[in-house]
Amino acid sequence: MDIISLPIEHDNDDLDGTYRLVIAAVKRAKDLSMGALPLISSKAQKITTLAIQEVVEGAVDVLIGEEAVKANELSRKMTHKKMMDEAQQKETMPEDMSELEKDLKVYLSEKSDSEQKRTIEDIFGES
Repeated sequence: MDIISLPIEHDNDDLDGTYRLVIAAVKRAKDLSMGALPLISSKAQKITTLAIQEVVEGAVDVLIGEEAVKANELSRKMTHKKMMDEAQQKETMPEDMSELEKDLKVYLSEKSDSEQKRTIEDIFGES
């Protein structure tokens, strides 16, 4: 089992500090935990170790400055659009649900009619 030794050595040209390395690794680890596929082949068994390796090896793009601000704004817009699409889908679902509810009511009313025809003596027998 490979262990990442501390302090982690990284290229200062790609990452301007350890803080940025940690933040990038945390975001990548979240992506990996949500089902993203690894970008490199590794013997790492933990997603945090894999995420650190991916960031250090440069497999993950780390944006800084204006690029990071623009990417963050784009991400928020996409998240907002996704939320609006989900809300729109929920608005259209009640029509579909009402059809299901109607079918369920018909089924339950038919079932209750057939059960009402039975008397207590039929259910428990005569004593």
